[in-house]
Amino acid sequence: MTKKDLKQEVTDKYSLRGRVFNRIRDDILNGKYEDHEELKEVAIGEELGVSRTPVREALRQLELEGLIQIVPNKGAYVVGISAGDIRDIYMIRSRLEGLCARWACENITKEQLEELEEIVYLADFHEEKGHMEQLAELDNRFHTILYESCNSKMLEHLLKDYHQYVWRIRQRTLAGKRGKDSNDEHRGIMEAIRDNNPDKAEEIAHKHMLNAYENMVKNGLLEMFS
Repeated sequence: MTKKDLKQEVTDKYSLRGRVFNRIRDDILNGKYEDHEELKEVAIGEELGVSRTPVREALRQLELEGLIQIVPNKGAYVVGISAGDIRDIYMIRSRLEGLCARWACENITKEQLEELEEIVYLADFHEEKGHMEQLAELDNRFHTILYESCNSKMLEHLLKDYHQYVWRIRQRTLAGKRGKDSNDEHRGIMEAIRDNNPDKAEEIAHKHMLNAYENMVKNGLLEMFS
């Protein structure tokens, strides 16, 4: 086997493991599996069309992330996200999102800024029409562009993971008045970045996360994770 073939084999192995890992994690976070439900390697492998090996490797990684628990001689069981985890995620995100917005002032491209402006404009339209699914997609896209614009792969990776962890509950929080308030806060972040005001961008992004969490508590949305 040549060095090129060996490199390709290693790349394919890790790419497959990554795809399996992301698929199982998404299924857990999206509610496909219930808390304490057993994840069976054979069944998952058959569903995804892969052998047990990448499934087993993915489950080990998911245990490190705290989403499942592997019990020796019994199996792997979903732990999921608790109300306490949600609180911790939003408190951590509030700091990291602020830092991200600050760094975006220095690193955002013209194209990224224009996309943020377009997202805010479209979100206003869909919020007025009550299009919650489109609003959730635009919310997701806004944060994705914001994370990419900070020009830090470490910070971007952390924030994207945390953003994905709370996807289910974020979809619910955008219903009602919070959808409009959230997009108004997005507008404030975008304008501060556009005006190259890092202090203001950081402050609004930080409060954006705190406001989102307070809305969850106020409306009893954390009960689904208790």
